[in-house]
Amino acid sequence: MNINYKSIIEAILFIAGDEGVTLEQLVAALEISKEEMICIMDKLMLEYNEDENRGLEIANYGKYYKLVTKAETHDYCQKIFNEENNKQFSQAALETLAIIAYKQPITRVEIEEIRGVSCDMMIRKLLAKNLIKEAGRLETAGKPFQYAVTDEFMDTFKLKSLSELPELPEYKQEKEEGELFD
Repeated sequence: MNINYKSIIEAILFIAGDEGVTLEQLVAALEISKEEMICIMDKLMLEYNEDENRGLEIANYGKYYKLVTKAETHDYCQKIFNEENNKQFSQAALETLAIIAYKQPITRVEIEEIRGVSCDMMIRKLLAKNLIKEAGRLETAGKPFQYAVTDEFMDTFKLKSLSELPELPEYKQEKEEGELFD
């Protein structure tokens, strides 16, 4: 079987999103040598970064490879994601924003655990709209980004502080024995 490493890497980078992947992760996933992976990544980065017909490029920030938009596409992307008249939010966007506002700083994985669905694309959109920001990295394996709301979020929802957010209702949880507790 002829394996198309470039297409596999492209898919991995797309799914990894803002967090990116390390060379070691790619080597482990594709089961090839580090030297082969470096060669493939160098060629793939060159293809993406020099092809004027692509709106994306591959960046290597520190130890992480990421798929990012090219600088010349920024103004066009901003028209979609920062339009003043684009103030309506989807249910998924509102849920994600609420989780971040109440639990910040919080990682993508923690948001996904609460929502029960993947949030990578929604986080990208909220970052592009400047409603959330990266608020550091968690000091655990992979050092995932933590997210928090921005001043733009506060302006959009006309909040002076996060203390103005409504109180969350208290839910009773069930113990294994079936007893309820607060």
